[in-house]
Amino acid sequence: KVLWTVLVTMLGYASSLPVGEDALCTAEELAKYRIIFIGKWSQTAFPKQYPLYRPPAQWSSLLGVTHSSDYSMWKKNEYASNGVRDFAEKGEAWALMKEIEEAGEKIQSVHGIFSAPAISSGTGQTSTELEVHPRHPLVSFVVRIVPSPDWFVGIDSLNLCEGGHWMDEVSVDLFPYDAGTDSGFTFSSPNFATIPQDTVTEITCSSPSHPANSFYYPKLKILPPIAQVTMVKLKKRQLGLSAPFINLPAKTNEIIDTVS
Repeated sequence: KVLWTVLVTMLGYASSLPVGEDALCTAEELAKYRIIFIGKWSQTAFPKQYPLYRPPAQWSSLLGVTHSSDYSMWKKNEYASNGVRDFAEKGEAWALMKEIEEAGEKIQSVHGIFSAPAISSGTGQTSTELEVHPRHPLVSFVVRIVPSPDWFVGIDSLNLCEGGHWMDEVSVDLFPYDAGTDSGFTFSSPNFATIPQDTVTEITCSSPSHPANSFYYPKLKILPPIAQVTMVKLKKRQLGLSAPFINLPAKTNEIIDTVS
């Protein structure tokens, strides 16, 4: 009887652990990060059909989640959820937040939701804080490209844990993605639903291979990054302090304008 009780207890504990690579995280209890999103969508870097008015080039608010490998906000080459579709097409976050909350309640795969304010121009930055846990060391987020049919940038399941410690800082260049739910080619295309729905795909300088595509630059090998995200681990004395302003040097045909 005692042996059976121990076995049931061990199985119950094992079933509560997340599966996948993040199960190997043996870092301290939790960590907090400052996440800084930097828009690099300038007319110099992306001159073709650059939106100047009604509305001008800008970024939606950032919506993200810290989670285990049991949850996925979005994935390249897979179908976008209804929540991601609404966010990518219209910037509406309610359905996506409900999906995140339901995933957290059903399989305890979500540690927390975080958001950062929108940016009213193609260049600039916004920031917020997030918290990760050894059982939930992955970070995912989306930011809508405005205006666009269903285009966005983001990160899918970035692991901030390296074995027994949290990474001090990580930066990632971001490129545009098509959510696969609207068939528009240009920033200002009218709403035209993709039926049947397509998968999430990366937009490149040659794909979609159509001259009308706003990101079609056949003379380039790759697009310059349209945005960048940096996550900096906060030390205990930094918790609660205002965000630092990061002014990164420009590269090639990119320019970075700053906003207060």
